[in-house]
Amino acid sequence: MFSSDRRRFLHRAAGAGIAWSANSVFPHFLSAQTPTPTDDVARAYVDSRRLIAPLDRNLFGSFLEHLGRAIYEGIYDPGSKLSDASGFRKDVIDEIRRIGVPIVRYPGGNFVSGYNWLDGVGPKESRPRVLDKAWNATNTNQFGTNEFMAWCKAVGTEPLMGLNLGTGTPEDAAALVEYCNLDRGTKWSDLRRKHGFAAPHNVRRWCLGNEMDGPWQIGHMTATEYGMKAQDAARQMRYVDPSLQLIACGSSGPFMPTYLEWDREVLEQCYEHVDGLSLHRYFTNSPQDTGGDSSKFLAMNLSMEQQIAETVAVCDLVRGHKRSSKKLWLSFDEWNVWYRARSGDATNGHHQEAPHLLEEVYNLEDALLVGGLINSLLRNADRVKLTCLAQLINVIAPIMTNTSGLLRQTIYYPYSWALQYAHGSVLNVLVESPAYEVAKMGQIPYVDVAGTLKTQDGTVAIFVLNRDLSKSHVVQINWQGLAPGQVVASSVLTGADLKAFNTFEAPQRVIPQAFPKPSTTAGRTTFEVPARSYAVIQWAA
Repeated sequence: MFSSDRRRFLHRAAGAGIAWSANSVFPHFLSAQTPTPTDDVARAYVDSRRLIAPLDRNLFGSFLEHLGRAIYEGIYDPGSKLSDASGFRKDVIDEIRRIGVPIVRYPGGNFVSGYNWLDGVGPKESRPRVLDKAWNATNTNQFGTNEFMAWCKAVGTEPLMGLNLGTGTPEDAAALVEYCNLDRGTKWSDLRRKHGFAAPHNVRRWCLGNEMDGPWQIGHMTATEYGMKAQDAARQMRYVDPSLQLIACGSSGPFMPTYLEWDREVLEQCYEHVDGLSLHRYFTNSPQDTGGDSSKFLAMNLSMEQQIAETVAVCDLVRGHKRSSKKLWLSFDEWNVWYRARSGDATNGHHQEAPHLLEEVYNLEDALLVGGLINSLLRNADRVKLTCLAQLINVIAPIMTNTSGLLRQTIYYPYSWALQYAHGSVLNVLVESPAYEVAKMGQIPYVDVAGTLKTQDGTVAIFVLNRDLSKSHVVQINWQGLAPGQVVASSVLTGADLKAFNTFEAPQRVIPQAFPKPSTTAGRTTFEVPARSYAVIQWAA
């Protein structure tokens, strides 16, 4: 099974992955975040005139794959008392609409490389039941392209469509664009209308395949082969709709032996035909990656930043080779913590419908790292314009469902804070923090700070990760060129037990707590963040 192959490959590569992060990441990041102060106070310097970039709301997107219970029993469950007339779970719709997820990638993931989109459109009684070879599960095809578009409208999100460039062809990709985006008068647009959807879906963003560098991937090919196929698909798709934004498939991660070289070879073939390049990364606190050391685990968001920096460097190298005026942006369209539910029955569907796959249970330390990863994405908003927390419902997800309701896992909270509070432009925050030593990683700042500013009304949000497992830290915000107003929101996620997690029976074991609203005097705001914590503070103008 392809997922088993991927698991074995990741296990063999794990040692190389941690060596990469230890040797590469920290010189890049420490210059901005860890000049050690003379006392024990962490200082953050916030200047309204120093901005990294406008914040693209798609920086906080998510992902739904035909995998496990993400679709069936997740967002679509016609037999449930909680579903509407379309079969959509109403409680899930309400939750996604409330937190405001801006974009959702679909239908995969490994799944997409063996998926025929025509199996999932048309009369439901005529759709075939097929074996999904990626996860060894049965797909009834009762939920497909049109159902996904209807669900996106119901929750107020934008679709990011994945294309099959494994078993699929560039012509298949162009046909799906025609089906989705043309009004009428052609073979595929008229077929959509025949299926009961008169108005085009107008899908703007598309992923050209998934993890095509991976030996586990259906249709795996060399970088040159994929680059040429992606170029052909991009040209054919743009013949149908010139307005598309297209994302080429980058390396699956630093653990790959072809890491970065794959990206370079791909872009040499298709640079002028695409707008962005994808990155993927899953973070673990496993023995082979961190030795189970939580202090090292909470520093792993810094390795995300190095991955971004190295990928940007490759994009710009190819840009220079081609003397191009185009600057590519990055799509980090799979990221999360994932390392427990990735073997045995957790990855093998055994030909079942909606099997329980990849149902990771998240604890407090996972949520803290997710907060750090959000900080890292904010700091790279100049080149990272789209990301997808993988995934949204049931499968390595912040939200779980059962027959009676939904559960917010620990990682839900930092993700929802980003959606709620991060607006406007990203501040270029300089941080001076006490640091600690991590084996093979060097000096790591205890306090990690990121922030945003709405220049229209002066609203500021500051996100603070305290990596210290044993003690609180005083943080001093030094305001320059900006006088913040009243604190309108302040919350913290913390606890005595890093391994604590939520369940349907105990859903509030790890939840945000009220955080004392700090006051500002003489251009400085001082507050204390607890040990093992992630906090958000929002100021009005």
